[in-house]
Amino acid sequence: MSIELKSRTITMRLIEEEDALFVLGLRLDSRYNKYLSQVENDLQKQVQWIKDYKQEEERAIQYYFVIEADGNKCGTVRLYDFRQYSFCWGSWILNENKTRYAAVESALLVYRFGFESLNFKRSHFDVRKDNTEVISFHKKFGALVIGQDDDNLYFNYGAEQYRAAVDKYKKFLQFPQSD
Repeated sequence: MSIELKSRTITMRLIEEEDALFVLGLRLDSRYNKYLSQVENDLQKQVQWIKDYKQEEERAIQYYFVIEADGNKCGTVRLYDFRQYSFCWGSWILNENKTRYAAVESALLVYRFGFESLNFKRSHFDVRKDNTEVISFHKKFGALVIGQDDDNLYFNYGAEQYRAAVDKYKKFLQFPQSD
């Protein structure tokens, strides 16, 4: 399967086995893994995880993207936990090679894929409470906090918020708006 999503400064493409070393490097890097689940420093396990994931991709259970800027890998993001009307997204990491607007662009591309290609009405996701920068980003983007526990805030984001974000950020995005 081949899916490629593009905006002004980034491209998102489906992960391949050859990306295992890049993903493992991100997941083991203390600058990026503070709010992620731990992984072992084992390249073969990462390759196997991607092989297993590719079977789920074929069955449209989840989609895992590598984010690139000018052909250089700069991050990852995953859509998963598909429910009747909603999808979750996470595993969102952007490294030092990201472009200035990579966070906004990748979020918009995630929502575009989820709402326009997969036809979901909402997105649900959680963010660790101490990840204040990402919480602030999602709130500015229009996400609503719908609950919390000791560790996480739980968010909901609808297609209507996505359309408002596209209008707000269209000045630097290059994908056409949908009706």
